[in-house]
Amino acid sequence: MKPAYRNAIVKCLATGFGSGLSPVMPGTAGTLVGILVCLVSWPLPWELRLVFVLAIAAGAVYVSGKAEKLFEKKDDQRIVIDEIAGYQLAMLPVAITGLNLCLAFVLFRIFDIWKPFPVNRLQNFKGGWGVVADDLGAGACAALILLLLTLTGGI
Repeated sequence: MKPAYRNAIVKCLATGFGSGLSPVMPGTAGTLVGILVCLVSWPLPWELRLVFVLAIAAGAVYVSGKAEKLFEKKDDQRIVIDEIAGYQLAMLPVAITGLNLCLAFVLFRIFDIWKPFPVNRLQNFKGGWGVVADDLGAGACAALILLLLTLTGGI
């Protein structure tokens, strides 16, 4: 594959099919794309959803690392594939329902923006890991709350 095509594919994936190019709240726009990506996994049994989430996370690390080099900036705000991956993790322990999609969206955005300890430390990794790890941490925090709400009958 020619480098120009490869770079175009990396930019398309890294920006969440262009959502990261939004002039306002690109991370939120990327998370909205994450909802659509999550809906793709809706008919899958949990074990295959897990594989789906792991594949997206691994792809996000690779693509984010390449995109940082193309954009010549560490964790460029246009890179939103990390939000897409983090949102998938947030939804993993719960059923894909309208309510859960909305709750996961709100919780994930709160943790992604707030970045409580130790999530904030995950940004210190190098390359694509530094871009994606904190979003996976935010997704894990949201997932834990969603799981607790589900187990206690809160949702």
